[in-house]
Amino acid sequence: MHAAHRTHCGPIAKSGLNSAVCMVNELGVGWGEAALSWLDEKRVPGMLFGMNAQRDDIITYFDQAPGGSSWRFADAEQRVLEQINQKVAAGRSLDEVVEFVFSSTAAVLPCDRISLAFLDDDGERLTSHVVKTLYDPIYLQKGFWQGIRGSSLESVIRGGQLRVINDLEAYLAEHPGSVSTKLLVKEGVRSSMTCPLRVDERIVGVLFRSSRRPFAYGEREARLHHAMAERLSQAVEKAWMIERLAAANRAYTEMLGFVAHELKGPLAGLIMEGHLLIAGYLGRLKPQQEERVRRMIQRAEYLTGLVRDYLDLAAVEGGDLKLRVQPGVDVMEAIVKPAVDSTAGVLQESNMNLKIEQPTSTVTADCDPEMLKIVLVNLLSNAAKYGKASGEIRVKVESREGRVFFSVWNEGIGFREADQTRLFKRFSRLATPEFARIRGTGLGLYTAWRIVQLHGGRIRASSEYGKWAEFAFEIPIQGNVG
Repeated sequence: MHAAHRTHCGPIAKSGLNSAVCMVNELGVGWGEAALSWLDEKRVPGMLFGMNAQRDDIITYFDQAPGGSSWRFADAEQRVLEQINQKVAAGRSLDEVVEFVFSSTAAVLPCDRISLAFLDDDGERLTSHVVKTLYDPIYLQKGFWQGIRGSSLESVIRGGQLRVINDLEAYLAEHPGSVSTKLLVKEGVRSSMTCPLRVDERIVGVLFRSSRRPFAYGEREARLHHAMAERLSQAVEKAWMIERLAAANRAYTEMLGFVAHELKGPLAGLIMEGHLLIAGYLGRLKPQQEERVRRMIQRAEYLTGLVRDYLDLAAVEGGDLKLRVQPGVDVMEAIVKPAVDSTAGVLQESNMNLKIEQPTSTVTADCDPEMLKIVLVNLLSNAAKYGKASGEIRVKVESREGRVFFSVWNEGIGFREADQTRLFKRFSRLATPEFARIRGTGLGLYTAWRIVQLHGGRIRASSEYGKWAEFAFEIPIQGNVG
């Protein structure tokens, strides 16, 4: 690693520190913390660190060249690097990765603040994603972004250099337009190191380490910070990509929920007006007109089903879904009967013969009846859509061994054993030729699975291909849910 700004320190006049200078020149970076502390008190003007960087330079850039085989970290530093190698890849989130580095390296590197920022896709903007400090308040927070063009960060990103700002107050005086520096100085930060994170020769972000003491970082600290960044790069990029995918998924489901919600009201009004026309409230319709209105209603009801699926998905995937568990819910009265009423139309259209096997006694459970009604409506709708026309559907509820069991069985083609693994997946539909004409979102079973999981239950499917299919789920009568 080499300093990009190299100056020569002339004679130290009247300082009485020539012996100290010789010690530093001979021992290089192995001079130790005691010497560093002593020299910091003396503030020798122009004295060099082991990388020939001026002690009183406001800003210094270090080329990210390897330290070479002659460079050796202290035992404590080497142990920290080994810990990072062993543990950082196991971090499940960016927050965990940075928290581990922050806590495990405090003993070997001055650090009051550590943060992680990533380049946006266009490579022109840097956005802060994780911030950890030993103090409050924090003014430069997660989500802060700035363009890199024309800033000192450009050398870090474009040139892959490590940057050390030795005196942030002096830097701010020279760059009064730097918003990030102004916020850091307001926090009490006085010096900082910035190292690029490199993955496969790509700069993906930067790792910041800051101290509330000016001139806190020299060559030793720069080398150690660089070594840590090398070990972090791939792990943090992986964690970042996972978080970006999760954020994209949330945005997608939020958009679906918004659009579905906006369509729900107009579609309901359209269906209601269609029924009013057929009933003759606005005058008697001719047979051809009535048939057209019925088709309009069917299409609107189909779209209403899509809206319901997307609203259910948005609720389940959005992370805001909280079960409203009620104690001792009467399963037949609060779940089964309302679900049957909700699907009466589709069951009649298919001319299905519905049989409900009544339990011998009242079945109750601690559950969210509205959520479980969604599950049962999905299963009944599927039985009507994919079952045999004019065939039989059986609904059964029973309680045993501390659990409530629901099942929906229907006559029909069912599914092949090889297709079973595709069930209960989001947007997954079976590639059965007989089902090609049936439209759907592939969301109903996935939503049902998520709701049953939230209740601490299980859901399964079985079939004898060409004859029947059965979907069943179970939940605990009492127990932990959510």
